[in-house]
Amino acid sequence: MTILNTLSSASSIEQALDMVVRHFGADSGTVHFLEKDGLLHLAAAQGLPPAMLPIIRQIPSGKGMAGLAVERRRPVDACNIQTDASGDVRPGAKASGQEGAIVVPIFGGEDVVGALGIANRRERTFTPEEQDELIAAGRVIAALR
Repeated sequence: MTILNTLSSASSIEQALDMVVRHFGADSGTVHFLEKDGLLHLAAAQGLPPAMLPIIRQIPSGKGMAGLAVERRRPVDACNIQTDASGDVRPGAKASGQEGAIVVPIFGGEDVVGALGIANRRERTFTPEEQDELIAAGRVIAALR
């Protein structure tokens, strides 16, 4: 079953995020939406330590994996955020204890309106097909807003 079939029954952003996390066998997930102040605001989170929530409540475009996915209009991923040296992973992300992570831009039509991220407690590389599926899931989530 594809994630789009699964998401067809979602009635809230939180429910959709839960479905995405389960579909991909992830341990955590986040949804942020770009607001008029130019910041990404946390709309839903699952599986993250409570101490991380204030850190990720608002993210500037271009900062961290979510901000970079929005700025670049394409997925940003890390096989292991604990050892990543690309500069894409911020020190606060390492506090999550997660390793394999990906954040994709959420599109509303042609515009980027937010970011969808999932992560695993183990190393993981996301395939191009999984990246495409996550972007498609983001479009569904955007429509729930």
